[in-house]
Amino acid sequence: METKTRGTGSVDLRALALDLLLEAERGTDYENRLLKDTLEKYDYLDGREKAFFKRLVDGVTERRLQLDYILDQFSSLPARKMKPLIRCILRMGAYQILFMDGVPDSAACNEAVKLAKKRRFSQLSGFVNGVLRKLCAKKDAIVWPDREEEPVRFLSVRYSMPEWIVESWVKEYGMERTQSMLAALLERRPLTIRLSERLSEEEKKALLEALRKAGCRVTPHPLLGYVLEGAEGVASLPGFAEGAFTVQDAASMAVAECAGIRELVRLRKQEKEEKAGLFVLDVCAAPGGKACQAAELLDGAGMVLARDLTEGKISYIRDNAARLRLPNLHAQIWDAQTPDETLLERADVVLADLPCSGLGVMGRKADIRYRVSPEGLSEVAGLQRRILSTVWKYVKPGGLLLYSTCTVNREENEDMAAWFLRQFPFEPQEPAMALPASCREGEPEGCVRFLPGENGTDGFFIAVFRRKD
Repeated sequence: METKTRGTGSVDLRALALDLLLEAERGTDYENRLLKDTLEKYDYLDGREKAFFKRLVDGVTERRLQLDYILDQFSSLPARKMKPLIRCILRMGAYQILFMDGVPDSAACNEAVKLAKKRRFSQLSGFVNGVLRKLCAKKDAIVWPDREEEPVRFLSVRYSMPEWIVESWVKEYGMERTQSMLAALLERRPLTIRLSERLSEEEKKALLEALRKAGCRVTPHPLLGYVLEGAEGVASLPGFAEGAFTVQDAASMAVAECAGIRELVRLRKQEKEEKAGLFVLDVCAAPGGKACQAAELLDGAGMVLARDLTEGKISYIRDNAARLRLPNLHAQIWDAQTPDETLLERADVVLADLPCSGLGVMGRKADIRYRVSPEGLSEVAGLQRRILSTVWKYVKPGGLLLYSTCTVNREENEDMAAWFLRQFPFEPQEPAMALPASCREGEPEGCVRFLPGENGTDGFFIAVFRRKD
């Protein structure tokens, strides 16, 4: 796959991928955001070309550590000492050779050499060609670390995960479970969608049928929502513009369900009308999936206030709320660390899906593994404690606070839940939805843990707390 022509111009997909990967490695932005922006800019590419470009960028990003290990076996110069552009060209070539069966080895080598020459590294084009030709000839003879003698290094290389993360997971989950989690993070993940609560059963059936006729494979998710495969751009699918469905991971959907908002609404509607309105506060709401879900579950019997730090994030929440037709969701800029005296003891439910290390979503945001550090984990845990020390005061006596993260790190999850219960007048509350046994196994009361590869979700953690009367 070479280029895509539009008018008198053309796009070299590999050159485009090279630029994006170099920018991501410099740390100017996250790879998934750069990829999204690039695909939007080159929206005229056809589906096959977009898929090739996305697969190459995502694959090189998530396999970066492994690719460097392999290149070191066929290069006289270690990957870490190469010029960044040459190293990136070699990673792209190696990924195509090892993991993209639809690309002939000769094409992967030739295109890599062309890229080096186009970028004014003609003097190194022979080096690029030599390394990749050696890899083509001996790719079945790659030497891996010994699993028995170096178990952490073996997992680190085979699944392209920094050793310190592997080591911490092995201590927490054991060797076999860690390997299963790492393997799951490298699998291609389909989208999960949540259908709008305002749809009747007949309307839901009609929507699912329309999605299938549009070429999608739609199956119920074992936990919540539906798995959507084969979609070429969600925004163009039937029902999206009308707000009939939204993209949301099943573990994220579980937060509002664990709060039991449906039952709270039912009970309130049995009371006097002036007491019917529930107030839900989402303190770190962007991109707004949980806030929108809560607004739908309220069924006209209350409102949601969604807050986040920047105008960009708030605009995104407002756009989602408008598309989903949610007049009872209001969004505003607010730093969750800053106390708001006007909200003291007002909220029936506070959703605190706080900033975290993101280790549970590395299957969707591959470069997180290279950005996070042990020191960073402690820093983000400190931020979580500062936010929780502020937002607990907004919960009414008898109300609920749901703490959640998209990570599988104990310091940010179970340890944080234990700290919260020691510090503030709350008690653990059993989740309001039925959950797979694996989510509760070994977890403290009120806590739910989703691990990659076990329930078809991202890695996720939820703790349900009730404020004491």
